[in-house]
Amino acid sequence: MTRAIHDSGDGLQKEALDLVSSDVNFPKGHFPDYRIGPNNQIIDPEETHEAVPLKEIVAKETTQLLEQHRRLSVRDLKEKFEKGLSGASKLSEEATEDARKVAEEERALALAEIEKARAAIEKVEKALQVHDSASSSREKEEIEELRKEVREARRIKMLHQPSKVMDMEFELKALRTLISEKTQLCNQLKKELAMIKRLEEDSSDLFELEGSDTLGSQLHIIPRVDGAPNIANCPIQWYRVISGGTRELISGATKFTYAPEPFDIGRLLQAEIVLNADKIVVQTDGPVENAAGLERYVDSLMKRTDVEFHVVVTQMNGKDYSSNSVHVFHIGKLRIKLRKGWSTKARESYSTTMKLCGSRGGGNAAAKAIFWQARKGLSYTLAFETDRDRNAAIMIARKFASNCNVALTGPGDQGT
Repeated sequence: MTRAIHDSGDGLQKEALDLVSSDVNFPKGHFPDYRIGPNNQIIDPEETHEAVPLKEIVAKETTQLLEQHRRLSVRDLKEKFEKGLSGASKLSEEATEDARKVAEEERALALAEIEKARAAIEKVEKALQVHDSASSSREKEEIEELRKEVREARRIKMLHQPSKVMDMEFELKALRTLISEKTQLCNQLKKELAMIKRLEEDSSDLFELEGSDTLGSQLHIIPRVDGAPNIANCPIQWYRVISGGTRELISGATKFTYAPEPFDIGRLLQAEIVLNADKIVVQTDGPVENAAGLERYVDSLMKRTDVEFHVVVTQMNGKDYSSNSVHVFHIGKLRIKLRKGWSTKARESYSTTMKLCGSRGGGNAAAKAIFWQARKGLSYTLAFETDRDRNAAIMIARKFASNCNVALTGPGDQGT
């Protein structure tokens, strides 16, 4: 009969423990964890630390080598080469012929490398010296340019200070005024000197001309000294002096007064007085000058097709005209006409029989009057509003007549 025995397992474990040697110590009560390392070496995980990766070790050593290489200078290399050469020399003395050849070759290579290094150092040093000298010269030039700019800026600032500019403007204004005054005084002195010179040359010069030597003025013969003879009934004749001192007679100018006209510009005027058997000549101090702004005024009028002036008829055919009504004196490019309202008094084309000049009959209004001969047997003396209109009318009519090949002069004048 078989007997069953119940065992909970503790007995089996006890038997297994009995089979292990009694000198084995299990402090944790279980088998330790071991690993197999290189060369089948058992590694206890408790005794070993975590291993550093090989890549990090290589990288660290490479960095250290590079830093060490940077610290090496040419002089260090030279010393190392010399030490190597000395060692090679000793070995060459103790070694064979082949070893000596190898040592000599190595020595030659080392010397060549040293010479290359020296040449490179000298080249770098020269380049640095050149660079330093060039940099210093450029810096000096730049500093000098900056100094010049600063000086110029200071000068400009001083010139543009408001107070100094105002002072300079006042000084310039005062100088202009002074120059103008001196110029007028100089001209007056020149005229007085010319008059004194004539008096010294001819003590019989008892008369002189009064009035300005300018177009638009009126000249009068007056006695120079008290007690001069009466010339009221003496013959008088006016002349204009042309080039070379030649005199040209002004027909009809036989009075004590004469008003210069455009033909007289740039010429001297003379009045000859016949006193008993003597001839007394008075002359302007200088050539007749044009009126200021007259040329521009004439040019502006000639831009029109027809030019008109308001006039008063003072004489007709040499006789006084009774009516003082205003007429219109019309100067065209082909003809001249005189009208009153819608009534035309005269209308004539430019021809050789037409005459036009300044009034030569004397009188206080001579500077504003003209003589116009429309045709033979019909003439007028016309008074303008101003002397400028009178002279402008003469100049415009002569220019239009010249375009028609007609020289518009005064009666008895030489045609040009």
